Amino acid sequence: MLQRNYSLMRDLDKSLLGVRQQNEQRCEQEIEDIRRGIESGSITPDASLIRFSDEALDEQKHCIRIADEKVTLAIQAYDMVDAHIQQLDQYMRKLEELRQERELAAGADNAAGVSNTDANTRSGRATESGRGGRKKSRLAAEPPGVELELPVDPNEPTYCICNQVSFGKMVACDNANCKIEWFHFDCVGLKEQPKGKWYCPNCVGMQKRRKGK
Repeated sequence: MLQRNYSLMRDLDKSLLGVRQQNEQRCEQEIEDIRRGIESGSITPDASLIRFSDEALDEQKHCIRIADEKVTLAIQAYDMVDAHIQQLDQYMRKLEELRQERELAAGADNAAGVSNTDANTRSGRATESGRGGRKKSRLAAEPPGVELELPVDPNEPTYCICNQVSFGKMVACDNANCKIEWFHFDCVGLKEQPKGKWYCPNCVGMQKRRKGK
């Protein structure tokens, strides 16, 4: 319907343009004829007697009818467009209401899911706490003094009678020919740095054996 109105309005525009051009030419010609008649004296210069022909007046009336019909079609087109806009507004409001309802429903579902997740998490934590408690009990039952094996660089040199790397407090043997040279305090029974010269147990044993010979 709207497309039909637009098509009719275009046709009326073309028709109005043709009739108007024809009327303008007719009126110009009649004005020129009246001017010549007045100049020649064949027409009395009386304004009440001078008028356009019936054909020219009919063309002007026809232009007015075409314009009125065009206005009517334009009003109809406007009303149809306005009706469509109002209908679209209603659809948009319904869609917005539906979207809000879905968001509320999704929010409720998410809230329920979060509650279930929290409950499961708390349950899992409680279970882990129970396992942790049992684990602590087992650890407490284990004998103290468990040594942790730390990773050692295989290229790092080793010392002492324990053949371990350097750590903690260490003491050097004063025997220049000592094969080990450095010892851990704990391994040789020392609590503090010895005063004077100190020899490792191996070197002390060798010295005693030499004296015995």
